[in-house]
Amino acid sequence: MAYQLSEEHRMIVDVVKRFVKEDLMPLEKIALEREATGQGMSLPKDIEKALDSKAESLGLYGLDVPEEFGGADLPPDAMVAIQIELSKTVTPWAPIPDSPNLAMLMMTATPEQKVKYMVPYAKGALKSFIAISEPGAGGDPASMQTTARREGDEYVLNGRKIWISRVPEADFGIVMAATNREAGSKGGISAFLVDKGTPGFNYVRKIPMIGGAYTSELLFDECRIPAGNILGQEGQGYGPMQQRLSVRRLQIGARCLGLAERAMNMMVDHVTQRKTFGTLLADRQAIQWWIADGTTQMHLLRLMLWDAAERIKNGERLRSELSMMKVFATEMAADIVDHAMQSFGGMGMTKEIPLQAMANRIRVWRVLEGPSEVHRQLIARNRIRAGVIQ
Repeated sequence: MAYQLSEEHRMIVDVVKRFVKEDLMPLEKIALEREATGQGMSLPKDIEKALDSKAESLGLYGLDVPEEFGGADLPPDAMVAIQIELSKTVTPWAPIPDSPNLAMLMMTATPEQKVKYMVPYAKGALKSFIAISEPGAGGDPASMQTTARREGDEYVLNGRKIWISRVPEADFGIVMAATNREAGSKGGISAFLVDKGTPGFNYVRKIPMIGGAYTSELLFDECRIPAGNILGQEGQGYGPMQQRLSVRRLQIGARCLGLAERAMNMMVDHVTQRKTFGTLLADRQAIQWWIADGTTQMHLLRLMLWDAAERIKNGERLRSELSMMKVFATEMAADIVDHAMQSFGGMGMTKEIPLQAMANRIRVWRVLEGPSEVHRQLIARNRIRAGVIQ
């Protein structure tokens, strides 16, 4: 039997579908033109503000925020369905707040931290980033060079962080640092809430990325923060960080499906109209196999998404399954978009249609929240440890 959302959640997803069709899709041309002229994949601030206001009026704020903090408290399956719909357009807009950081704050924040950071973050009054990766160390906690030492009622941060999204517009960040280098991920990594503008918090550079996106590099130089800004217990930051990454990986799987569905629709519409040498592209076997394989793979990804969402909703903590899904989803979506671009010929290479923006976005996702090679290693290691399964 096909997986079904509750009637209430289907109604919310229908609202998102209309918002995408009526409000986001018409703005693609503006976003693509801005990216093509070096302004980044972005929208003018007045349009962003209007979109946020419209989304808020439709009830699309705080979708997975608990009811006690004024949100809709949507479960993972409903959030997956919403992410699928939102990713059918390349217009750069996302609901407030960003789910992964919200999840980490929910897991670890003290009552005082929830009042100061989480509640305004959940309402969109504050924005955040997370700083994990480092130059030369990536996200490997065993190689983390950024340190935090305790001095009385303060922690002192020193080190560099890189590839951080949303720093310019953020008010605070979650910064991962080693409090015990020898312990590594098993008791040596801690998370800290750091307000932007704190002395010793240095913005090093804005880094242009493919597809008109940007990330940032930060330097912490004797950056002193109150001891009360530690997020969770000292040395116990790795587990919550991994749970946060799991939320993003589920999102990426859903986004890949929505994006792949859009690319497939574009390809099918094009090949059923375009003729070469007197024959419709849709009648050529190569094209048919692209469509057949892509349709099959999208069906498999949908099943993986529903399975993961249901198990997470029931309290399971997934590792290998989400790694499998992220690798499969990003590589599948990349193939579908590439075939769509190929079917469009020269037009598929332009910045006038969204296929190139999709391709760039997926290419980033193959590295974001752990590259495919690391996930494959984790999958293999866990399977080998399980031994022979009867």
